[in-house]
Amino acid sequence: MKPPVTLKIKLFADGAEKKSMLELYADPSIRGFTTNPTLMHKAGITDYQAFARDILSVITDRPISFEVFADEFDEMERQARIIATWGSNVYVKIPVTNTRRESACGLIQRLSHAGIKVNVTAILTLDQVSQVVEALAGGAPSNVSVFAGRIADTGVDPVPAMQEAVRMLRPHPQIELIWASPRELLNVFQADAIGCHIITATPDVLKKLSLVGKDLAEYSLDTVKMFADDAAKSGFTL
Repeated sequence: MKPPVTLKIKLFADGAEKKSMLELYADPSIRGFTTNPTLMHKAGITDYQAFARDILSVITDRPISFEVFADEFDEMERQARIIATWGSNVYVKIPVTNTRRESACGLIQRLSHAGIKVNVTAILTLDQVSQVVEALAGGAPSNVSVFAGRIADTGVDPVPAMQEAVRMLRPHPQIELIWASPRELLNVFQADAIGCHIITATPDVLKKLSLVGKDLAEYSLDTVKMFADDAAKSGFTL
């Protein structure tokens, strides 16, 4: 595997914990950030706007995505237009459908062609990619987030679909493809190899970058030592 410094893909951090986000912001290899309502809920955030504005007071020069949380398209649009005013580096995350499986492409097209940077999220099929790309074509800079990790969770190799998504976006340089929800560090290298623009990963995946190039025999010994240390701490007897 090639070391992270030679990767062409942009590494984004996915999370909603301020301390972790600011620590990662200090790392120039982290090129942007994404959040979502689930991560915010897990982090105990109760004031959405206060959290976002607090983060944006520090992270001013890298892309960061904040998601709408309504289910009706009129309210999604109202929220999107507010979120877009928070900073020039803000992308507004719009789910590809609402909870009734109604396509958000009409809204996505309106927002994108009004100059709002959009990150279309929760995409899992190539049909969805095709519809979203059509809506975003000719609009503002935008992201198409395909949840490759969730595709893999179903037992399907996501690489062929992601390769096709790269091909579909090629005529539209203002649209970048995100490999979302990676499950392991290997996904970073898979995404890089196919020409994906961005991969967004949680801190637990990103911290494994320090293992790249590690000698496997040494890693084996580290693992044996870990088992031995934990057994000793547990005080096991037979």
